[in-house]
Amino acid sequence: MSRAVLLDLLHGSCPSCAGSALGEHLGSDSRVFLLYGKLHREENGGPDGLLGSCGSARVLDSGSTAECLYRFKQTVDELDLSSVTVYTTPRGRRVLLLYQEQLFTDVYTFDYEVRSVDEPTCPSCTGSAPTEPPAEEVRRDVSRFLQQLPALKGAIRVLRSTLIPEAFGHGFSTRTGGVSYIPTLSSLNLFASCRRRDPGAVVAENRRRLALHAGFHPEPLRLVKVNHASDVWLLGQAEPESYDGMVTDQAGLVLAAPGADCMPVLFADPVLKVIGAAHAGWKGTLMGVATATVEAMVMGFGCRVSDIMVAVGPSVGPCCFTLLREQALDFSSIHPDCVPDPESDKPHVNIRLANRILLQNAGVLPEHIHDDTVTDRPPVTPCTSCHPQHFFSHVRDGSNFGTQAGFLWIRQTGEEARP
Repeated sequence: MSRAVLLDLLHGSCPSCAGSALGEHLGSDSRVFLLYGKLHREENGGPDGLLGSCGSARVLDSGSTAECLYRFKQTVDELDLSSVTVYTTPRGRRVLLLYQEQLFTDVYTFDYEVRSVDEPTCPSCTGSAPTEPPAEEVRRDVSRFLQQLPALKGAIRVLRSTLIPEAFGHGFSTRTGGVSYIPTLSSLNLFASCRRRDPGAVVAENRRRLALHAGFHPEPLRLVKVNHASDVWLLGQAEPESYDGMVTDQAGLVLAAPGADCMPVLFADPVLKVIGAAHAGWKGTLMGVATATVEAMVMGFGCRVSDIMVAVGPSVGPCCFTLLREQALDFSSIHPDCVPDPESDKPHVNIRLANRILLQNAGVLPEHIHDDTVTDRPPVTPCTSCHPQHFFSHVRDGSNFGTQAGFLWIRQTGEEARP
């Protein structure tokens, strides 16, 4: 099986020692990379001798360790590789593990071939090792580099509902303006998963850019811990292990619900200044997560249902979403119009209409719901599957899909609304 081989010449190894280790283990189907660094090259010259023994090895000699390893990851992803063997020193392993945590996920496997500290080392190895950076310095190095990257697929674009009053900041993100380069995650992916190739540091940079554009600080951003159920967290109480909705009356906290076909739903009570956010997929819809969020606002903060405004964000429409017939029939029990072709083996399902009906049955006024049935306001509920240039979609892209989000916060005194 093909693999990537990384020779660490930056953290204590010299070209001759690295070349010796490479000769013992390198397979003919491996792609070789030399981690050298620009400063190391300027001080010690290029690894020309080692290049001769490595054939088509690629030298990673960018301005920072973060950039070197990021470029390494990009090439590994282009080659569709996930197995990496690293030749390094004990000190190098400690440093590279910190960068690995920032820039890679569990999709990748790293095997470290470490020269034992008990073995004699050459003067070049012992004399060229830089000071070992602490974890916080590594995080800063990665963050500084990512902030310099250009936005992909154009500028950040946020959809906003004219139903939500100016006392609240809010929006629904789209997929443009971030730095994620994996095709199905490009570019403003807002969710990191150990099963995908987009690492936490890249997603954090995407969230930072969204926050800067939308007018909130990224640190108080809270994303629901999706369980595809109907649990709702009242902030201030003990946080559950997982939940699909949350509500608060605290100004400044930014509540966010992810979506990539599933609906990000935002709730706002302009009278008592209470907000909520929910993630409503087809399972959560049937379990009543939207109405559970409304009930949490009523029971937890004394809201009146008739005061609550609801905006439904980008999500898969009935044009593109199907379920097995026995699953779809559960939506027919909410309303027959939720399943336009019930006789099909895989009927189409309108989860947006199902949520509207459930919310109205719970007492939310029809005119207080902004979804795709509303024609007198700018739309905020386009079909994610139908618009690949603007939205991520699980239905369209498969399991390695990106994530957008709906977000909402209570403006603090003196905070200006952005257009």
